[in-house]
Amino acid sequence: MKNVLLLALALFAATAFAQSPPPSMRLRGTIEKIDPTSMVIKERNGETMTLAIADDLRVAEVMPVDPKTIQSGTYVGTAAIAGADGKLSALEVLVFPEAMRGTGEGHSQWDLQPGSTMTNATVSEVVPGAKGREMTLRYKDGEKTIIVPEGIPVVTLKPADRSLLVPGAKVLVSAQVRNGTPTALRVTAGRNGFAPPM
Repeated sequence: MKNVLLLALALFAATAFAQSPPPSMRLRGTIEKIDPTSMVIKERNGETMTLAIADDLRVAEVMPVDPKTIQSGTYVGTAAIAGADGKLSALEVLVFPEAMRGTGEGHSQWDLQPGSTMTNATVSEVVPGAKGREMTLRYKDGEKTIIVPEGIPVVTLKPADRSLLVPGAKVLVSAQVRNGTPTALRVTAGRNGFAPPM
């Protein structure tokens, strides 16, 4: 009986493991080569990686917008880093299109820089500050006040297609290992050398 229970537990664990989603990854860099089924990305650390392209690949174009676009009620995502005083200072701000409101809502660690965070939330207030404007962000589990220094990238997104993905394009790629092969699922790309800042 004990052996039967152990076998059942082993089978359950194996099934649970098999059903776990494959780990995902974010790659930042430049497209070196691309064809209908694969792309080669030169990452910011200088290494290159070949990715298969998912049949349902989603592409978005990132573009700069006026910082005044950040207003009370807008939904934003901002990578930030804590200063010596503990206050969060934005590295970039993404103003989401209204159709993307609620995307990734919350506050979590981010991999743009060591120690950086990402907050996706609704702007409840924007006020002038000593080092730029300060925006208060509210999300379902809390609130953060983040300094927005002058001159940081402020961008938005719009849907695009694969014609945006050309050698030399700066990209942020969300990928996942599928059938043993790193596979691009989503690509955010800039036009004419503009780099996604997030």
